[in-house]
Amino acid sequence: MKRLLRPSLDWFFVFVPLAVALEHASVPAPALFFCAALAIVPIARLIVHSTEQISRRTGDAVGGLLNATFGNAPELIISLVALRAGLFDMVRASLIGAILANLLLALGVSFLLGGLRHHDQSYNPVASRTYATMMLIAAMSLAVPSAFSRFFAPSGTIREEKLLNLGVAVVLLAAYGLYLVYSLKTHPKSFASVEGGGGGHAEGKPWSVGRAAGSLVAASVGAAWMSEILVGAAEGTGKAMGMSQTFIGLVLVAIVGGAAESGSAIAMAGRNKMDLSVGIALGSSIQIALFVAPALVLASYVVAPQPLELSFNRAETGSLFLGVLLGTVVCGDGQANWFKGVQLIAVYAILALLFYFIPDLSG
Repeated sequence: MKRLLRPSLDWFFVFVPLAVALEHASVPAPALFFCAALAIVPIARLIVHSTEQISRRTGDAVGGLLNATFGNAPELIISLVALRAGLFDMVRASLIGAILANLLLALGVSFLLGGLRHHDQSYNPVASRTYATMMLIAAMSLAVPSAFSRFFAPSGTIREEKLLNLGVAVVLLAAYGLYLVYSLKTHPKSFASVEGGGGGHAEGKPWSVGRAAGSLVAASVGAAWMSEILVGAAEGTGKAMGMSQTFIGLVLVAIVGGAAESGSAIAMAGRNKMDLSVGIALGSSIQIALFVAPALVLASYVVAPQPLELSFNRAETGSLFLGVLLGTVVCGDGQANWFKGVQLIAVYAILALLFYFIPDLSG
């Protein structure tokens, strides 16, 4: 009985039927939007918990990869639903927002809470520098189509721009595939935990593979269902609360979609498993840039009214570079403490305020 009354994210499952009920009632769009957003949080947690059960017998590198991969499933599902609705500004903003939320907010909270509990923490600096290098490459790659669009096709999409977007998407996917080969096959020792072992995976009685796989499928279906409701209410929410599509995608959708891996990274930092925490947070950012973004470009040819272009505006591109550069500087030495967390969180808060108050994101 005491266990049932203990505060838990599982309580948020009540918002799933509530969101379904509100969808068929005449309620303000913000109420439906935030109800669906709260419903996605426990679903995302179930995805990560199921993944942790599957990865119990793996090392930190594989465990972090699996957590980041399935933790990004809600983000991918939300973006696909938004693509089908033609909300391209929201999709592009959510990609940048997901990277910044993992790189600055999730890692910052992990450093802050882990530092308050354990004072100083260490993790593999070789792995963190590899993550940082991949993020710098990804930021540069995403900036190329944006620059091309701004200087050569400011008034409309031209054939060369479509081909450039396709080419960049294919290169990014190839780079991500080779990154997996490098981290999991040829150089796994470079990503080994400095604590000398795993142990940062799910606690308690192990689930069967069938239960874990079934939970993953059920949670993915639930995430898709709630994402339909969330995206459907997004535009009305923006108009009612004075928020642009860009702000909703970059902050609200990004935080909701990344709640799973962010919570997992923070939990690992609290257990003094900083290698796994950093691997989840930075690995998720890399996956968003090198896998989710190009996958959405290719998927847009099938599900969207028109192809998605990786043409980010100046504020989005500048924020991405600033976030990646700061993350590189802060994370590169393999040492974590609470003040580094404060630095990362402060920058994220400033960027969020920028996108809330900025009057015009075009051009």
